[in-house]
Amino acid sequence: MARADGEEHARARGELAAEVWAVLERTGRPLNAAEVRDGLARPLAYSTVITTLGRLHAKGLLVRERDGRSHRYAPAADSAGLAARAMRRVLEGDVDRREVLSRFVSDLSSDDEAVLRRLLAEHPEAEPER
Repeated sequence: MARADGEEHARARGELAAEVWAVLERTGRPLNAAEVRDGLARPLAYSTVITTLGRLHAKGLLVRERDGRSHRYAPAADSAGLAARAMRRVLEGDVDRREVLSRFVSDLSSDDEAVLRRLLAEHPEAEPER
């Protein structure tokens, strides 16, 4: 099935953001745009890298610090932290939290359910709702 131009563009932008993210995560230190561009597998214009870094920063996914006339960028959290943040955003949205959590739990494997039970037991301040 053919994609609309907008869908293709959004997918390509998402792939580029993932590639930029991977470079920053792999390096483990703040990088400037030129260093990020050098770490990518494919050649890209400097302006494309700057735009991608700016969008990731605007979404709160990257932190940046001033470095002379430019900036250095680093992930705001690791992959697990970002996934947890995305889950919190869904729960904080205009949804029925109880229903979302109920469906989430019902779809867990028995191993994941056991992990979740252990984690909840380690956090006694999170008492169950009555």
